[in-house]
Amino acid sequence: MDDEKTWINQAQNGSDEAFTRLVETYQTPVYNLCYRMLGEPEAAEDAAQETFFKSYRNLGKYDPTRSFATWLLSIAAHHCIDRLRRQRYTTFSMDDEENTFELPDIHAPDPENELTRREQQAQMQTMLRSLDATDRAAVVLRYWNDCSEVEIAQTLSLTVPAVKSRLHRARRALAKLWEENGIKTNVERRPHESPAF
Repeated sequence: MDDEKTWINQAQNGSDEAFTRLVETYQTPVYNLCYRMLGEPEAAEDAAQETFFKSYRNLGKYDPTRSFATWLLSIAAHHCIDRLRRQRYTTFSMDDEENTFELPDIHAPDPENELTRREQQAQMQTMLRSLDATDRAAVVLRYWNDCSEVEIAQTLSLTVPAVKSRLHRARRALAKLWEENGIKTNVERRPHESPAF
């Protein structure tokens, strides 16, 4: 954490090298948040780049009493929410997207389980898209970024009770969709996968 504070101070004073270190530290969590929010690798890459660009421009406004990770993920979440809201007005349905099929890694120990896992991930991504953008952000921050309810509230500019309410509503909606789609859960969840259900 001391290194991070040093990098932030140096970056605020114009050090590109220090900002590069911050980007290297947070590029994976930012990309993962954007991917879970937007559902497309290219869109997630664009959103992650935009997040770091915005954070670089606004580094002087960063409050050092706040977690840098929370501040950065807040920028990413708000950017994705805005992008999703703009998308809603330009497209009629997200269900019209062409479903893609990815073959499992031939080096995977069990190709059948790997295929099932990927199908479930694709179904989860589709279900996430059905949620309101803010609810989706809350779910992604909680279950894929392990943010606390307080951190989510800070990130999304909500109250903690509002976060709890949004998480509860989103979990119920996702569980209902999961059941309606008859998704089998006989594949054991890996430790890094979503504990949402």
